[in-house]
Order: sequence, then structure tokens, then C-alpha cells
Amino acid sequence: MDISVIVPLYNEEESLVKLYEWIEKVMNKNKFTFEIIFVNDGSTDHSWEVIESLQKKSVNVRGIKFRNNYGKSPALYCGFNAAKGDVVITMDADLQDSPDEIPELYRMIKEDGFDLVSGWKKKRHDSKLTKNLPSKLYNATARKVTGLKLHDMNCGLKAYRIDVVKNIEVYGEMHRYIPYLAKNAGFKKIGEKVVEHRKREFGETKFGLERFVNGYLDLISLWFLSKFGKKPMHFFGLYGSLMFILGFIAVIAVGINKFIALFNHVPAPLVTQSPYFYLAILAMILGTQLFLTGFLGEIVARNSSERNNYRIEKEI
Repeated sequence: MDISVIVPLYNEEESLVKLYEWIEKVMNKNKFTFEIIFVNDGSTDHSWEVIESLQKKSVNVRGIKFRNNYGKSPALYCGFNAAKGDVVITMDADLQDSPDEIPELYRMIKEDGFDLVSGWKKKRHDSKLTKNLPSKLYNATARKVTGLKLHDMNCGLKAYRIDVVKNIEVYGEMHRYIPYLAKNAGFKKIGEKVVEHRKREFGETKFGLERFVNGYLDLISLWFLSKFGKKPMHFFGLYGSLMFILGFIAVIAVGINKFIALFNHVPAPLVTQSPYFYLAILAMILGTQLFLTGFLGEIVARNSSERNNYRIEKEI
């Protein structure tokens, strides 16, 4: 099979038939063998009934129905597990992503050798204040942290080599950082393509402003896990030791000053009256706690089922 198209959706009954017909037209025109996997993320409208009717019309349609609304990342995770095509395309169900982009995305994977190609909605039709500006700030931060020079990390329209989706785990709300997950999994050839951003025809967006706060928190988590996930002592132990040593040196310095004053018969305040004494004790306590955190993290990492999960590209 050439292409698997994965469409996560929540309450998008109005757009599904048009989206299916558009995808099918593009696929038939280019003579692709394909499947469309609709992942119904606990919709409360008639989305699942529409998917069932489409499946009866076409053997190319597959459906996955969640009992509850779990989110986009779980929907993509299940879609990735079910995909069979050589190239996997993800797109949103709201008709803001154009299926006409599929042939070029497919070519970039198969001919140009990219592992992943992310769409870039260079010209957007969203609100500049509530979406465009926060999106630019978010993407600028993501580029700095991840090292990936992508203008639109969270674009729903992406193309993947099948090996990529079978070797990454998308969970929580990590769909925003799939290119970074792919990079951490060893897929280095990640590209970008300017794609059309269309106005929403039906309904309204399902994502609020909280996604930007959650996005930053997820980015910090991913960065830390990728850098220190299997060696937590290298982070906590290092900074804990430095803090403890600095606190210990400060305590000694306070004690020496007191001793010098007593030796020279000069009145000196009590050690406990010096703010430096309490700062030094605090540094030593925090340093000890950080070191113990690293030690406990190391124990957890050594007993994790993922501790020796190394992705092997090829064996001969």
C-alpha cells in the first residue's frame, strides 16, 4: 500500500464526506493505493455514523472509535499502530488541510528521502491576536530548544516514512512535538513544505488558549527526558553536589571569620545571627535533596522496562 491517511476527529460530522471525497479524488488521479483511517475521539455528534456509512461505500475506509474524548495524541497513536502504507499522512478533519498537498508530500518522502515532512501554514486565516502571535512565539521557542528549524511544529498536515510512526510513542499532548520525537528516535532527515491553510467551513476550533501553556510544559518535559531520561544522576547529582559544596564552603567561611574574631579578642556576633549561615545551610540541604533525587531517579531508570529499548534500524 502506498499511503495511509490518518484523520483524528472530534465532532466533525459536517466535513467528513467532503474530506473523504476530496482525498479519494486525489488518490485516484495519482493512482495511489491507499487507506483512510478515521479516528473518532469520543465525538458526541453523528461523526461515527458518517464514518460507518463511508466504510460501507469504500474498502479504503477504516474507523477507530474511542469511548471517551482522550485527545489528539492518543488518536494519532492508535492511527499509527493501525497504518499499513509505506507513507503515512496525517491531516485534520476540519478541511483546513488540503488533500491536494498529498502527492508532493509523498514524493518528498519516497524520492527526496525525507523521514518526515512537516507542513508550514505560511499564510494563515486565523485570528492574529489569539492564534498567529502566540503560535509564532511558541514555534520560536520550540526551534531554540529542539534544534529543528521548522516554522510550524504543530501543523496537523505531515508526512512520515512508515518506520517513523512505528518507532515513536505519542502520548499525553505530545502530538505538538512529533518532529522532535522522531529526531530523538534517530530519524534525522526532517523537512518542511509550505502548505495551503484553508478557512474552516464548519463548526469551530476545539483547541483553546490553554494549549500554548500546555505546549511549553510539554516542551520542557520532552527536552529533559531526552537529555537526562536515562541518566538523571548526571543532572540532579551534578547540581546537587555543586550546591552542597558551595554551602559547605560558605559555612566554613562563616566559622573562620568567627574564629579569627575570637583569636584577635574582637567582639563578634553569633554565627546564627549571620544571614550567610542560613543561606549556606539552605544550600547544603537543597544540594543533598537534589543528589537524593538523582539517586532515586537512577534507581527508577535502572528498573524501567524501557531502560534497554534501543531502536535497531537494520540487521544482516
